[in-house]
Amino acid sequence: MSEKFTPQTPKETCEIISDALAAETPIEIFGSGSRRLIGRPLETEYALSTSALKGVNLYEPDELVLRAGSGTPMSQLRMQLDQHGQMLAFEPPDYGPLVGTPADSGSLGGVIAGNLAGPRRIKAGAARDHFLGVDAVSGRGELFKSGGRVVKNVTGYDLCKLMAGSWGTLGVMTDITVKVLPAPEKTRTVLAACVDATTAVSAMTAALSSPHEVSAAAWVPQNIALRSAVSYVSGAGTALVALRVEGIGTSVDARCASLRDELSAFGDVDELHSHNSEAFWEEIRDVRFFADDGGGSSLWRISVPPADAPNLLDGLHKDIDLEAFLDWGGGLIWVRVAQMQDAGSYVIHRTMGGTSGHATLIRGNVYQRTREPVFHPEPVPVARLTRKIKEAFDPKGILNPGRMYEGV
Repeated sequence: MSEKFTPQTPKETCEIISDALAAETPIEIFGSGSRRLIGRPLETEYALSTSALKGVNLYEPDELVLRAGSGTPMSQLRMQLDQHGQMLAFEPPDYGPLVGTPADSGSLGGVIAGNLAGPRRIKAGAARDHFLGVDAVSGRGELFKSGGRVVKNVTGYDLCKLMAGSWGTLGVMTDITVKVLPAPEKTRTVLAACVDATTAVSAMTAALSSPHEVSAAAWVPQNIALRSAVSYVSGAGTALVALRVEGIGTSVDARCASLRDELSAFGDVDELHSHNSEAFWEEIRDVRFFADDGGGSSLWRISVPPADAPNLLDGLHKDIDLEAFLDWGGGLIWVRVAQMQDAGSYVIHRTMGGTSGHATLIRGNVYQRTREPVFHPEPVPVARLTRKIKEAFDPKGILNPGRMYEGV
């Protein structure tokens, strides 16, 4: 068990990292711990939690900007944004139950460190696209700042983009500034029967290429749809494509009507209204269909060009006992693999050899997370650049050493 530090201020954070640097002692960095089990296992004598660095210290609804401590719970941010009819447009997911931690316990820093985004990513972008500024402590024990309160204030190197998706390997974020946006007035979801992934991707591509401003597109096969808490989905009796439309009421109604007409060629069409629509997309966002580990199953998050998704799924089904559904119009595949010693890693990476995508092991046991690549192997030139960036921020390699890749 690591000795845990919980600094109350950025200055204390600096002092702890400086002491670790002086002793050249590796230290695990995490927030609330809701994503602590994602990545390669760490064996460090010390750990630092940013959970006490919390609280909103700047929120200007008219300027669409919010600044908060990295340990601020996402539940607190959502509550405050809801009061002003605003949201984090990248729709941050809650992966806690997927990896055995409590639901709704994640922090802002964890979301940014993982560069996590939900179904609206196809329209709004990833977390890094809404990440305006950061105060952080590097592995050199130095406090640094990057970015500002608006995008136009960013000058020089935009270090925020590096911190997003670094999983705590480059620095300890203490304060984070993000862009917020107005929440949609109305939300509807059009459902269409699509029995296979090929037909589903065709339907989603057509919808996303249309002028109807679809904000989310997913496909769930029938066996997974049965698990939905939304009766219209679980009782449909077929695999479904789901297309979300958001905005002003009259506009949403008109766009949904057009989508229903266009999708009728694929099969029976239905529609989810506000409450059911919200509940369904939360299931997709948080991957609730796979929250039960299925007696030791592994879970992969695979990102590919949407056109490659059907063939990739066909290839995986030939060699692996798995379940899968599609998000991001087919660009994101969630794959649950039945018990396999290597979590299906060999087959997944072999089958992906001809694509430009990448696979991340979100849930696996300690053996799998130690022996198999948790994050997709990088091409040699990219790996070299990754190491140089790590050396610049953390020359002694004390911050979350090896969490993403060996030596990084």
